[in-house]
Amino acid sequence: MNGGAVEQVGVHIFGVRHLSPGGAKHLLDELNHIRPTAVLIEGPSDATEEIRHLAEQATRPPVALLAFTSDLPVRTALWPFASYSPEYQAMKWANAHHAMCAFIDLPSSVMIGLEDLRRQTLKDADTPVQAEHITSSSIYDRIAALSGEDDYDMYWERNYEHNLNQGAYREAILAFSSHVRALTEEVERVSAVHEFAYNAIRESYMRRKIKEAITAGHEPERIVVICGAYHAAALADLSHSMMDEELKCLPTRATRLTLMPYSYYKLSSMSGYGAGNHAPHYFEMMWSRMQQGTLDELPHEYLSSVARQLRQKGTHRSTAEVIEAVRMAQSLSALRGGSAPVLRDLRDAAQTLLGHGDLSVVAEALSELNVGTAIGQLAEGVSQTPLQDDLNRLFKSLKLTKYKTTVATDLMLDLRENRRASSEASAYLDLNRSFLLHRLKLLDIPFAQFRSVGQEQATWAEHWVVQWSPETEIQVVESTLLGETVEVAAAYVMQQKLDACQTIAEASQLILIACECGMVAQLENGRKNLQRLAADQQDVIQMAAAAKGLSTLIRYGDIRRMDTSLLVPLLEQLFMRSCLFLTDSSHCSDTVAVDMVEAIQQLNRIALDHSEQVDQELWIQELHHLAARDDLNPKCSGFACALLLERNELTREECAAEVSRRLSPGVPADLGAGWFEGLSMRNRYVLLSRMSLWEQLNEYIGALDEDEFVRALVFLRRAFSVFNSGEKTMIAELLGELWGVNTEQAAEVLTQELREDEAKMLDDLNDFDFEDF
Repeated sequence: MNGGAVEQVGVHIFGVRHLSPGGAKHLLDELNHIRPTAVLIEGPSDATEEIRHLAEQATRPPVALLAFTSDLPVRTALWPFASYSPEYQAMKWANAHHAMCAFIDLPSSVMIGLEDLRRQTLKDADTPVQAEHITSSSIYDRIAALSGEDDYDMYWERNYEHNLNQGAYREAILAFSSHVRALTEEVERVSAVHEFAYNAIRESYMRRKIKEAITAGHEPERIVVICGAYHAAALADLSHSMMDEELKCLPTRATRLTLMPYSYYKLSSMSGYGAGNHAPHYFEMMWSRMQQGTLDELPHEYLSSVARQLRQKGTHRSTAEVIEAVRMAQSLSALRGGSAPVLRDLRDAAQTLLGHGDLSVVAEALSELNVGTAIGQLAEGVSQTPLQDDLNRLFKSLKLTKYKTTVATDLMLDLRENRRASSEASAYLDLNRSFLLHRLKLLDIPFAQFRSVGQEQATWAEHWVVQWSPETEIQVVESTLLGETVEVAAAYVMQQKLDACQTIAEASQLILIACECGMVAQLENGRKNLQRLAADQQDVIQMAAAAKGLSTLIRYGDIRRMDTSLLVPLLEQLFMRSCLFLTDSSHCSDTVAVDMVEAIQQLNRIALDHSEQVDQELWIQELHHLAARDDLNPKCSGFACALLLERNELTREECAAEVSRRLSPGVPADLGAGWFEGLSMRNRYVLLSRMSLWEQLNEYIGALDEDEFVRALVFLRRAFSVFNSGEKTMIAELLGELWGVNTEQAAEVLTQELREDEAKMLDDLNDFDFEDF
């Protein structure tokens, strides 16, 4: 909105642009001159009680008033304030001078109700109404173009923010506002979004509230109304105010109100906030200079700050360059008929003199100065929802308050007990922090991002990156509908996820999350859910993944002080079913075999880690079956053979016989080389010590025809690609001896990366063009 002042029927109407330091200064001058007994401000009337909190000494803008619905789906409405917002300065003035202060716009419940009605109207409309007239936005663009400015913000700053002449400011903005309203009303009458009707309802209600203030005993001459300039002319005439019957007809949704810290990033236009500006921190600098009476020094402060930031980043700029930049900014302003440089003039001067013509040199410094990283602050306990209160209490008790900043910070946690601590709370401080961060993550509250753990999942070390933002606060407020504490809300979300769970992979993941969140009841519910889903499961890949998760929890669950003994029978069940369906599941394509090999490896790890809890004999028996079968995926069979060899379940003679059988002449390359690939995935140094194996492999490759040789080569190169350099050197020595070449020549063959065409062959060997070789 734009600004201007009107006096009619005795009430002083002062129109403003919502984030305008110039408007704030002229408004304070007006308040000091009039000394009103009542200050009425455009804002949700049901939030009047929050004004005393906003005007408190402990409140540090930017802050915002947030309204949210009491039921689902959640709708929100937001009213942000900066230190230089005219409305905020009016609240502080009223508080300091003991004047009555109130919001006079529609209650938030009606605003959101009207917005829902508008959404539904647009949804039901067959075709949107097209306004064939000039729109508001294009009017502002035309104003900027006619004034010779690049955009409307430049026009506004040059003509109104820097205009410190009280009389000129009032007359200019009043005339400007009246003309813009006249030009846009016709468009709004026919627009699809019904903006005209919406504004008419709001203005009718605000007139009602002004009349109520007069009725309450305030003399009209001692009442000041602060509103968006668009509404100023409409509020000057109080003859058409909303009646009780009309108010009762308006749609509503039950809402609740809270105050929240806000940030300059969210106030900036880049965040998408419609009433924002490009440079909230720059306008704070302007506001500070206006208060000191030194607005003419703003270019010096701005450009010297750019130079200082460049020096801090290692790019030196001299004082002389800063002086020349100030002079250039003033010259650019004079060329456009301005009395002082605007932000665009300062940016151009910074790029030319301090960036030496390169915007990228000064871009970061300009961003920090224009937008800033400030985040607001409220007095403790001010107008909080139960969930906000609980989260603030937890932050304080867990010593996380210092991380409530817009700057991303690393947080390293050690979940083990600190035996040197003097109390239990201190001994398990990091563990309880972990519980809270995982619960916030479950609630989709964007405060902490999980990066890594020390060794495996659920082990003792965790790395988080924490960062507070207005979005975090909004999500906290919305989560109030799920429960009045973080623990209750997280439990509710977890139970919803468990009820909707359809696969054992999901169920296993939810059990892990329940453990990470320290939720005992949900851990048990997850166990029952997984047991139910696993009863008829035959997918070994899914069962192995679920069993791995359970194994990790059983092994390391004591770090989180969770009783995981009830998970052991479930682990035994999943392991047994995986064994029973292992052979059938290994009858798969080469693509699926990658996941199958991983599943076999996971099951083997579980067999070793839980040897007293799972059926070891059954596992060894099924590995033998898999290794012996010729009709299954050869990679899976080769890998099973490698595991048996590693566990000493296969004698040297049995291994030699199996190698001879698998790599005998006549065995297709897909089967022979594929089996060797699986075999070489484990226990490589044992394989390297067996010269007979490499002799048989050499004989097998030599017996293949040209096409079969090419197919085998692809499998072998893929197998060798995962060997480390030391292993490749040992193989090169062995093959060099067999081939009668030096080690370097053999190593050259081994160390070649798998070519793109060879990798493609693995997807569809029958369609491969062997002429590429």
